[in-house]
Amino acid sequence: MLKITAAALAVLALWAALVVLGAREGWLRPMPAAKDDTAAFLKWAEAQYASESQGNIAIILLENGHTAQTYFASHGRPVDGNSLFQIASISKWVTAWGVMALAEQGRVDLDAPVSQYLTRWQLPPGPFNNEEVTVRRLLSHTAGLTDGLGFLGFEEGQPLPTLEEELAQPRDVMPGANGSVQVGAEPGSAWRYSGGGYLILQLLIEDVTQEPFNDYMQRAVLQPLGMTGSTFVEPDPGRLVDFYSAGGSLAAHYRFTATGAASLYTSAADMARFLQADFDGPEGAPPGRGVLSRATLEEMHAPEAFLYGLPVWGLGPTLYAPNGSGGYVIGHDGGNYPAINTTARIDPATGNGIVVLQTGSATLARKIGGEWLYWQTGKVGLDTLIVLEARTILIVFASGAILILMGAILIARTGRRRPPHSGGTD
Repeated sequence: MLKITAAALAVLALWAALVVLGAREGWLRPMPAAKDDTAAFLKWAEAQYASESQGNIAIILLENGHTAQTYFASHGRPVDGNSLFQIASISKWVTAWGVMALAEQGRVDLDAPVSQYLTRWQLPPGPFNNEEVTVRRLLSHTAGLTDGLGFLGFEEGQPLPTLEEELAQPRDVMPGANGSVQVGAEPGSAWRYSGGGYLILQLLIEDVTQEPFNDYMQRAVLQPLGMTGSTFVEPDPGRLVDFYSAGGSLAAHYRFTATGAASLYTSAADMARFLQADFDGPEGAPPGRGVLSRATLEEMHAPEAFLYGLPVWGLGPTLYAPNGSGGYVIGHDGGNYPAINTTARIDPATGNGIVVLQTGSATLARKIGGEWLYWQTGKVGLDTLIVLEARTILIVFASGAILILMGAILIARTGRRRPPHSGGTD
């Protein structure tokens, strides 16, 4: 019985490894389109929108740093490449550019305690050393913050709290999040997604520059990159898209104090310009477009945080998968209440990228972005496996595990029924 049990456990472990490896490598997973057929991939994405959303969507596909395909659709007011969407957590990636610009100027040391730059608020005391909460760790979600934010936002007519009030006690915590912006784990010990960390970085920018956050970001990042329609404050209502729930009804427009973490308003065209800035530009324009240096971008794209032993985050962007050129496909996803979902991803080695901005589904943009990643690299992103397909993977594992255990039980019972061997002679 001990041998059978040990063998069953070994087979279970092997089966678990095969399930995870197969999921990551896309075994038996169909490609959404033929390799390099961008038009066919867009057709596939259009079909997903038609079947899964009753809202609106804007898609831009980049090839070699240039716009190759676009798609815009809506069940209400028309949208186009210049329509403004609230892009949720992709805002963090843009905010990271603002922080890194200060680092390039020598105004912020990435490895210094963030506390030395804050004048209006400080992390509350706790069991861990707050001086180990560095700017670098906040950028990469490794600072030990356990808030789990997720900001819900505030409906029209509700007063917005100040940055200091929101940090002291967030009033718009998404369900399931702790919400308390404090050091609840050893800084540097693990990756833990923290909207509160980017709320701190928003405050850092204001305290260091002595400018309102949007004013600095306009001057230092958005305008130099040509993102002239983008803003962290109230957008042009004539260009703002309608907001939809997952059921297709019109939904409330939520506003945020945590704009650097959750509420940049931008267009698909402006987001494409942002992606293009990670790649060589026309007429020899360098990556970063003068906002950041090539070396700084490379630092942002390098692994800083790991999950299950895999690199998952740099200094701002998600690291979705190796790109086969020694780097990673990078980007960020976003989701705001009630059904805003966005993604922006690029391979800096090729200039191939995707922007999907939409309302009316909580998962559609991530799904399209995940399939684009698989189509580009042959790898399924860890985010897709954990967020969208964890249930399917568990079902596959459980089905195989049941068969393995049934086989072990059958072998054990068969062994018990076998008569003992006689050693006598006639």
